Amino acid sequence: MPSTSIADYKPSTPEELWAILDRGTKRQEEFERRQEEFDRRQAEAIRRKEDFDRRQEESARQREEDWKKLENMFAESNNEIGGPDNTLGEIVEHLVAPGVEERFKEMGILFERISSNSRIKQDGKLVAEVDLLLENREIILAVEVKSKPKTRDVETHRLRLEKLRKSYDRFGRKRRILGAMVGAVFGTIEKEAALGAGFYVMVQSGEAMKMDLPENFVPREW
Repeated sequence: MPSTSIADYKPSTPEELWAILDRGTKRQEEFERRQEEFDRRQAEAIRRKEDFDRRQEESARQREEDWKKLENMFAESNNEIGGPDNTLGEIVEHLVAPGVEERFKEMGILFERISSNSRIKQDGKLVAEVDLLLENREIILAVEVKSKPKTRDVETHRLRLEKLRKSYDRFGRKRRILGAMVGAVFGTIEKEAALGAGFYVMVQSGEAMKMDLPENFVPREW
């Protein structure tokens, strides 16, 4: 194998050295350009995330304000509608019920009977109170309405549906019983709890009701 001696070494010319330095400089500039582009995209992603979170917060706040306005509107007319106990009932009857009926109609489910503040009794004793009850020959839909549902409301509604099932079974009524929860504002944990319980979830959207379900949602039947 031939060896290279110091005498055979030829130093680079100034032109070659400048060319090497120029290539190194260009590589460094390209690296810095890519780093700046990466940082810019990261900053843009963070800005968009913050903007999305801000809009979500504003939307939730607006829904809550709209709900409070409705409550105040009905509260101001208590003398005409029979007192403060009727406030929620009026909201359910005039705002929630039409929206729930329309959303299910879009899903191909038509209800023949709709009642608010329904009281289910057994042997003269109150078994359950339901904010909104929609019925047809095959389905009973029990709806719980809260301005801002809590996880305990989900469990209470689940137990309510179990009582309804037992009550209807005593009379041989085998219609399917489904549950739904309606709110002005749903927190992430509360929404997951409601969906996990098998309830349809609906939220206020302006003056209408909007179904808020994942694509793979399967309602529970009682």
